[in-house]
Amino acid sequence: MNICGCLVHATAPAVPEVRKRVEAMKGAEIHACDDDGRIVVVVEDTPEKNASELIMEMHQIPGVVSVTLTYHHFEDLAADDAASLPAKPSQAGDQTHDNL
Repeated sequence: MNICGCLVHATAPAVPEVRKRVEAMKGAEIHACDDDGRIVVVVEDTPEKNASELIMEMHQIPGVVSVTLTYHHFEDLAADDAASLPAKPSQAGDQTHDNL
């Protein structure tokens, strides 16, 4: 799972349209927007697209001057799932008081 924080700079006249297009993107969420063209967006992987693909799509929106990655967090969900499995019987036996 990828979570990315981005700062999108758009021209001031394009802000309403850029905001509309970003809000329509599955996996993108606007957290702040100024009339001067600064838009704070959080982007996450979706089943259809990686966060990086969504960021590249934001670059292509007319009126967008730049998209800057300001934060990135990655979690390997497969590793987390394996870590949450119960201990195997051989491991659990090591924790008993057989020597008493």
